[in-house]
Amino acid sequence: MNVLLLGSGGREHALAWAISNSAQIQTLYAAPGNAGIAECATITALDMADHGAVIAFCKQNAIDLVVVGPEAPLVAGIVDDLNAEDIRAFGPTKLAAQLEGSKGFTKDICANYNIPTAAYGRFKDPEAAKQHIHEQGAPIVVKADGLAAGKGVIMAMTLDEALDAVDTCFGGSFGEAGHEVVIEEFMEGDEASFFALCDGENVLALASAQDHKRVGDGDVGLNTGGMGAYSPAPMMSEAMNEEVMRKIIEPTVRAMRDMGHPYKGVLFAGLMITKDGPKLIEHNCRFGDPECQVLMMRLKDDILTLLNATVDGILDKVSARWFDETAISVVIASKGYPGSYEKNTPINLENAQSAQSVEIFHAGTAIKDGKLVATGGRVLNVTAMGANLKEAQQRAYEAVDKVDWPNGFCRRDIGWRAID
Repeated sequence: MNVLLLGSGGREHALAWAISNSAQIQTLYAAPGNAGIAECATITALDMADHGAVIAFCKQNAIDLVVVGPEAPLVAGIVDDLNAEDIRAFGPTKLAAQLEGSKGFTKDICANYNIPTAAYGRFKDPEAAKQHIHEQGAPIVVKADGLAAGKGVIMAMTLDEALDAVDTCFGGSFGEAGHEVVIEEFMEGDEASFFALCDGENVLALASAQDHKRVGDGDVGLNTGGMGAYSPAPMMSEAMNEEVMRKIIEPTVRAMRDMGHPYKGVLFAGLMITKDGPKLIEHNCRFGDPECQVLMMRLKDDILTLLNATVDGILDKVSARWFDETAISVVIASKGYPGSYEKNTPINLENAQSAQSVEIFHAGTAIKDGKLVATGGRVLNVTAMGANLKEAQQRAYEAVDKVDWPNGFCRRDIGWRAID
């Protein structure tokens, strides 16, 4: 098969690594890619936002499958445009991708299909939003409705923080994403990520993971796109997985089918495991980042078999098997992230890449003047396998300590809650 992978982050490097190991792959292309992806795929200078150029490339290079990594092109309708030209693509259509593109859209589905989630309100007027906050009190959660690169959620512990969050959203900090806000009750419990493949009719459970959103050790500081993850999530027992499928995943897929927008792709449910059971925080329409990195390390089966079955509507004919070991991924980011940071600082991975049971997935990297440099906020994902979380953690941090990059930093406690 000839495959085109769209994206440039750590998630896409993990997907490229898994796809390149498939017995079915002939040529793997990636756009725009990064320095790590270039080691297992042919990089092409395509703009993902230029759907016409992507379509032309697919026709010129006999592409059998397009795998869309990030959410923005999905919400922009790239799968619709590819399908219109009879080009097979993995990912939901524009209308189905509203599950991530609009938090209010998803909350309304939860209300209509009895999917457990936090109580909420939707607001396009800042004064009405503030009045609701005064009525509900704090702590409370304020969310920009649209895509905000994982940074549009404010966990407000005081009324002043919540009111400031409303001003932040409507003030343009999140662009178009903040033109409407969703205000939710504050849920208590443990967070987990759960993934399933959906072909519009059939659903195949994948695996669970836990992410670390806060920038600092002990889960303090600003929210980020994710500073590390591990899989499986300890609290996600078989019984819990089945409950999530029954109460959250399957009703969501049924809702999209009933609306005439069958969901095809990976469905990522962000969960809060409360004293009353699992509740949906939000849906994402793509693999998580850095959750994808740990999932791809644990996956036994050929990823292309699963992606093709999803696109072809035959998920009921395949299964997904997983290694029993635990996988953990530690994100190394540029100093200053999630604020401003210096770009094009040099990285040397020579001593780190030979570590046992470790893969280093690149996110914000490039080759300039023959040298590896950091070009983004989250830059590297040091991902390790172990017989248990403690062993995987030890291997990951041993490799982290061999990365020669003075401008990088990481959390030193990924997995701490589960280990404690």
